[in-house]
Amino acid sequence: MTQPANLLATPPAVITAGIDLLAQSLTQQAVEVVPVDFKPTAQPSEEVASALNAVLADPRLAEANAEAVRRMMAVRASIVDVVPAGEELGMKPGDFFHAGPPLTWDRASGPMKGALIGAMLFEGLADSAEDAEAKLAAGEGITLSPCHEHLAVGPMAGVVSPKMWMFKLRDEATGNTAYCSLNEGLGKVLRYGAYNSEVIERLEWMSSVLGPLLQMAVRGTGPIDATAIVGQMVQMGDEGHNRNRAGTLMFLREILPSLVSGGADPADVGEVCRFVGANDHFFLNVVMPVGKLMGMAASGVPGSSIVTVMCRNGTDFGIRVSGTGDRWFTGPAQVPVGLFLAGYDEDDANPDIGDSAITETMGVGGMVMATAPAIVRLVGGAVPDALATTTRMYEITEGENPNFAVPILEFRGAPTGIDVTKVLRTGVLPQINTGMAGAVAGTGQVGAGLVNPPMECFTQAIVALAEELPAS
Repeated sequence: MTQPANLLATPPAVITAGIDLLAQSLTQQAVEVVPVDFKPTAQPSEEVASALNAVLADPRLAEANAEAVRRMMAVRASIVDVVPAGEELGMKPGDFFHAGPPLTWDRASGPMKGALIGAMLFEGLADSAEDAEAKLAAGEGITLSPCHEHLAVGPMAGVVSPKMWMFKLRDEATGNTAYCSLNEGLGKVLRYGAYNSEVIERLEWMSSVLGPLLQMAVRGTGPIDATAIVGQMVQMGDEGHNRNRAGTLMFLREILPSLVSGGADPADVGEVCRFVGANDHFFLNVVMPVGKLMGMAASGVPGSSIVTVMCRNGTDFGIRVSGTGDRWFTGPAQVPVGLFLAGYDEDDANPDIGDSAITETMGVGGMVMATAPAIVRLVGGAVPDALATTTRMYEITEGENPNFAVPILEFRGAPTGIDVTKVLRTGVLPQINTGMAGAVAGTGQVGAGLVNPPMECFTQAIVALAEELPAS
C-alpha cells in the first residue's frame, strides 16, 4: 500500500498567482515562493462569445483542423529558380507589391512610404524623392497590392517592383509556387524604408549581378530542399525569423560548386559570396516562401479555424484563416518592445511591419524561440523567457511539426497551426520576434523586439467562421 506523503518532512514551497502581496509576505518569512504570471482572460463581447460557442460546436472542427495542419506539415518546399519579378509575375512599370493586408498611400506608414519612394527611384519612374512622393500620392499609373495576393511574401515593407529578382519555391505535391525578394542585409535598406543613393546602388547591383548569378547557381545545382534546411537550422540555433545564420551558410554551401564553376566573372562570384556570407538574414527570404507554401496548402478547408497567414503593413495587422479562404481580418499593428540601435528609442519605432510573420504562422520564428536562446540578446529578455514562450505556444496550436524539432525540448515538434478558437479561449496571442523600422521615411532599422497580433484579428475571424457554418 502506498504511504501518504509526509508534507511536513520538507520545507514548504508556495505557488502564488495574482497580486504579489502574499508572495512578498512569504518571502520575508524565508518561504520558497513560485510566482505564476496569471491574468484572467478578457471577457469577449456577446457576439464573439456566441460565435465562438457556435464554431466549437461545429462537428467538422476537429477533423478540419487536423486536416489543415496535416496539409501544412506535408509541404516539402524546394528552391527551384531565381527570377525577375516583372517577367515571372506579370508586373508592369508602376506595379508595386507590398507587405501586409491591402493598403492605400494615404494610410501608409513612414517606412512603407519610404520603400515605395525608393522603388520608384529604382524603377526610374521618378527623378527625386519629392517627385516620387507626388506621383504616388496622385496614384496615376500606380497600383499597390499585397504580396500575399500574388503568391509572394516580402519582409518589412515588403515592396516588390518589376526589376527586382525573386526566389521561386515549389511544393511538388500540390504544385504550388511561392516567391520572395532577395534580402538586402541590415541597416539602411529599402525594406526598412531607406532610399538614399547607397540603397539604390545596392538594388541595381542585386538586379544586374546578384540575381543572375543566383539564377545560374540554383539552376546548375537543381532543386534545393528548403524544408530540410529549415529543419536543420532550427536544430543549429536559428529560429528562422531574426536568426538565420546557419540557414544562410547551408544555402551558400549548396550553391557554391555551381556558382564557382558557372563561368561568371570571378570578381562577381567573389562579391556574391561575400554579400551572402556576410548577411546572416539572407536565408530569411527563403524561410518565408516555405511558410507561404505551407499556408497555401492549409487554406480552404471548410470549417477549419487554423491561421494560414499573419502579416502587417506598418499600419494594420492582418490574418487569414483556412475556413474563410482569402478573406482578411485586420486590427491595428502594435509597436514591438525590445532593444534599440544606438541613438534610437521607442519614440522612433514604427508599428509592426512585414510579411515575415509567416514564419510564426508556419511554426518557427517566435514560436520556437527556445531553440535559439541567443536571440533573446537581440530582442530583449532571458533564456528562461524563450523556453516559456515556446511552451506557451503549444497551448494555441493544433499540431507539432516533426520536421522542425526543438532539441532543448527533447526534440519536440515545433508548435504549428495557430487555432483561432484556442487563442480566444486562452487569451494567449502568438509570439512574433521582429525587426523595428524607423517611423520616419528614410530612417532604416532602429532596433528589434517582440510583438503580438491585436486580438481584433481573431475576434473578427471567429465571427466570420460562425457565419460560414452550414445551416442546421
